[in-house]
Amino acid sequence: MSSQKKLDRRNFIEIFAKGSISFALLPYYVSSCKDNSLIDVNKLIQAKGNGKINKIEPSLLDKLILAKGLEYETLIKWEDPISDKDYFGFNNDFLCFIPLKNKTDEGILWVNHEYLNDLFLHGGVVSKTLLHSKKDLYNVGGSLVHIKQIDNHWEIVFNSQYNKRISGLTTIPFNWDYKIEGANQAMGTLGNCAGGITPWGTILTCEENYSSFYGERTSASRQITPSTYKCELNFNNPPEHYGWVVEIDPFSGHAQKQVSLGRCAHECATVKELKDKRVVVYTGDDGNNEHLYKFISSKKKSLKHGTLYVANLSRGEWIPVDINKHEVLKNNFKSQTEVLIYLREAAKMIGATELDRPEDIEIDPITGNVLIALTNNTTKGNYFGSILKIEEEGGKHDSLKFKSQTYLSGGEENGFAAPDNMIFDRTGNLWFTSDISGSSINKYPYEKFKNNGLFIVPRNGEDAGKVIQLASAPKDAEFTGPWFSPDGKTLFLSVQHPGETSLSLKELSSNWPDGNGKIPRPSVIAIKGELLNSIQGLN
Repeated sequence: MSSQKKLDRRNFIEIFAKGSISFALLPYYVSSCKDNSLIDVNKLIQAKGNGKINKIEPSLLDKLILAKGLEYETLIKWEDPISDKDYFGFNNDFLCFIPLKNKTDEGILWVNHEYLNDLFLHGGVVSKTLLHSKKDLYNVGGSLVHIKQIDNHWEIVFNSQYNKRISGLTTIPFNWDYKIEGANQAMGTLGNCAGGITPWGTILTCEENYSSFYGERTSASRQITPSTYKCELNFNNPPEHYGWVVEIDPFSGHAQKQVSLGRCAHECATVKELKDKRVVVYTGDDGNNEHLYKFISSKKKSLKHGTLYVANLSRGEWIPVDINKHEVLKNNFKSQTEVLIYLREAAKMIGATELDRPEDIEIDPITGNVLIALTNNTTKGNYFGSILKIEEEGGKHDSLKFKSQTYLSGGEENGFAAPDNMIFDRTGNLWFTSDISGSSINKYPYEKFKNNGLFIVPRNGEDAGKVIQLASAPKDAEFTGPWFSPDGKTLFLSVQHPGETSLSLKELSSNWPDGNGKIPRPSVIAIKGELLNSIQGLN
């Protein structure tokens, strides 16, 4: 769709498959709140905002730039203490807000910590000692942080009982009846990229580029490829213990790895609850020519019992990844457990469609359609990526048939490249971030886009259907994990890997957020302002 085409509300919704509103489809920050004013259907469908939305132009400055009417404060940054014994981890990604006692101004913030940078963690000296690996593994995983709004500012509640680290050193059991590589539990969670939440209030965090920590191997070979961070030199942990979706209780910190969702470079896990309390979980494998999956549970509120499917777009079918349904799987794997462990191999054997790095997945609260960010695939000449739309047959998320088409294409015409994380606001507007690597920013063919950004696609009003940039990240950084507070008046956002192309501690490409020559620090910010409120029809 051209970014210049103006659409009225009726045409915009009809083009993208008009559907009835379902409270079960609403984002958690809306549907979890008991205040009925927070799920006003008229506001959700009819709010048109206040005319034209302010936008910004792309920037190469080492600043976090926001559109007029928006402002931000830095909530927490790498190495900030959250208790007497723990500090906030590195390279924060996905985050979500779990309200305490249904409050809009107090809750638990979960934040993923995805990967490492030896320059900032170790001064560039890679000793590969046990202490080195322990520091690496502590800085990934995730953080649970109690936050509260005081005098209109968000603050960390230091030493709260809820403040915890779930790291690469934490013991985490498998939720499975059979051992994984001889064990019922794994040491740690790592490579945590995007995620999701369940209808029962737990957090799903996804282990994406796990091979960077302990390498990888195929089902046919026991030879492990070397990893980036060399953790295998100090810990004898098999690669098969990683690459899972991990469920975490935000109140207790209890975690478990959900084997039924399969093992791959999971980017996210987006949950839809069905009327009978079964769930559907959509997840993408963030790799060139990898696949889109969904799990359909066979029992209420279960992430263990059910069937995992992979998408074939040309046929519009969800194919069961089940050893009992395919002779080719029986001929290549010993058990269903092995199929789930080597999911990528199994999916290709049964005809899964290769996609261009399927990353975040969101469900449209108006239509129920499923949107998938396909970031890019340079191996096939796709530099700018797109957002894919899937329309499940009959509007049923447990259907095994669907239609698919491109929702938005990246490129100069639409003003964005490499879409990544997405979220819908309470009015049904789509927000998304971009993920151009630091090494590619301002280089061919990405010059026009400059630093990574935050974008909105309004559903209504004068700018309906256009892609509008509302924020620009500091140098080398990307925005990740957008999440709204329950009242919609705060947008929490991660600022990941600022200064990642720095050559040394004396040659820094970014000094954000502290400035004055200091090393850059991944951080979480809280965005507010009149523009954020007017876009959503808030007072």
